[in-house]
Amino acid sequence: MPHIIVEYTDNIKNKARIPELLEKINGVLISKSPLFPIGGIRSRAIELHDYRVADGKEDDAFVHITLKIGAGRSVEDKNAVCDELFEMTKDHFAELFSKRYLALSMELFEFNEAGTYKHNNIHQRFKK
Repeated sequence: MPHIIVEYTDNIKNKARIPELLEKINGVLISKSPLFPIGGIRSRAIELHDYRVADGKEDDAFVHITLKIGAGRSVEDKNAVCDELFEMTKDHFAELFSKRYLALSMELFEFNEAGTYKHNNIHQRFKK
């Protein structure tokens, strides 16, 4: 953990620079190590083809980011990470936001370890 899922409407695909956004997201999370183990960071994007925004009369777009983490971090740490991620996201989309209707949102989803299953040897690369 953490896992990041970026959902975005296909009407911004050519201008959203999604691979760059994922790189920036991972950079923020890596900078928080050891709060989040580097070997557990996963980010992915899902381009949405079927969606409707508001009244559907404009070519509205949205980007929604879900940050999924395991339990155990302080409220202060969670707020700091979310604030940094969302500010970076707003900055990433600032030019596009200034030129079209665009909704940006982010949510934190925290779950306990019961009910999660993991098998990961990537962590070994980052042990010091």
